[in-house]
Amino acid sequence: MTNTNEHYPAKGRVILHLDMNAFYCSVHEAEEPDKYKNKPTAVAGSVELRKGIIVTCSYTARRLGVKTGMTVREGLRRCPELILIQPDFELYRKYSRGFMTLARSYTDLVEAVSIDECYMDITGSKIFGTPLEIASVLQERIRTEWQLPCSIGIAPNKLLAKMASDMKKPNGMTVLRLRDVPELLWDKPCGVLFGIGKKTADKLARLNIRTIGQLADTDERLLIKQFGIVGTWMKGAANGIDHSPVNGEREVNKSIGHTTTLPKDFIVKEDIHRVLLNLSDQTARRLRRQKLMALTVQITVRRPDMSTITRSNTFRSPTHAMEDIFQEACRLFDKHWTEGEPVRLLGVTLQNLSPEGDTAVQLDLFNYEEQPRKEALTKTMDLLRDKFGEDAVLTAGMLSDDPSALIRNKRLRGTSLQKEDF
Repeated sequence: MTNTNEHYPAKGRVILHLDMNAFYCSVHEAEEPDKYKNKPTAVAGSVELRKGIIVTCSYTARRLGVKTGMTVREGLRRCPELILIQPDFELYRKYSRGFMTLARSYTDLVEAVSIDECYMDITGSKIFGTPLEIASVLQERIRTEWQLPCSIGIAPNKLLAKMASDMKKPNGMTVLRLRDVPELLWDKPCGVLFGIGKKTADKLARLNIRTIGQLADTDERLLIKQFGIVGTWMKGAANGIDHSPVNGEREVNKSIGHTTTLPKDFIVKEDIHRVLLNLSDQTARRLRRQKLMALTVQITVRRPDMSTITRSNTFRSPTHAMEDIFQEACRLFDKHWTEGEPVRLLGVTLQNLSPEGDTAVQLDLFNYEEQPRKEALTKTMDLLRDKFGEDAVLTAGMLSDDPSALIRNKRLRGTSLQKEDF
């Protein structure tokens, strides 16, 4: 008879990283298997699918040369039989809540990091079996109860659990122990290490540090000199060390935002401002719905060549008013963009959030008498839209047929800029 205790460390942790495979496409396949099972499918972010960007694609499509981030036009060129699917985020949220609930039946320490992945600390879950048994049963339950494929990494910390779940997809299960790091990771490029992006990997290469093993062996003082405090983390990570806890608390979002991919390149300032108006309206709505105030507005702008910039500004006083957010988004755009330069994607994100009840609002000396009336009008509009839908009350500037107007539709809008309230 197996002694379960032998499979858990006397000191230390056991962490699972649960990663759903091709999540959006898998959800559609689970809903309509006759239509999508084992077919090359892709979810495209734009309402005009043939001009949009592929958000994700099925593994069948990937085997035929289709990739996430590719234009739909290129995807169809590589795979003419590719089936394009409109995004349905209400449906994705339903399935996300489903597999997260299963994860929480094994431990309270579940940290959702996005709509399709989470960390689980199962150090105290011996009653359910060994780590491998828990992972196997969980994977099977997600497959049978939700018809979704997933990969699971099993490791002593979050970093290695994440790296492990990426090693076998789809339907993989990988154990990555600290003693396995030299053999399994050190010959890989630095960019493979979770948390190191392309720019950092390029800078490391200029220092003649090209592999994770070389990074693990680099003098920490050199890394600190080049990268600051992050250098200490990098050396530790290359050696498989990560002490960050699995946070089981469901935190307030650190940011709230929306992006939209445009159906064609926009170059006229008035068109771009209209998109920013719709984005500002919906971010402000979500802010008020969660009873939060924002101190910082950030815009995201992407060019046709996929290069992206972000620009932000912090108010003197927190706000949840759409007008304030919209005006600042437009000011940031006008200041940092050359008129006539094409735009492919736009986003508005609110940061430095705080609860309404704990936030002191600074009244404007010249219009403080109007403030109560504005608040009352906003509340009335919110109530009408809660009851009759997002299109019940619109300003003239919001009336348009570009994709930014469609973020008022919960089924179509995305959630890429923040964790969902699972």
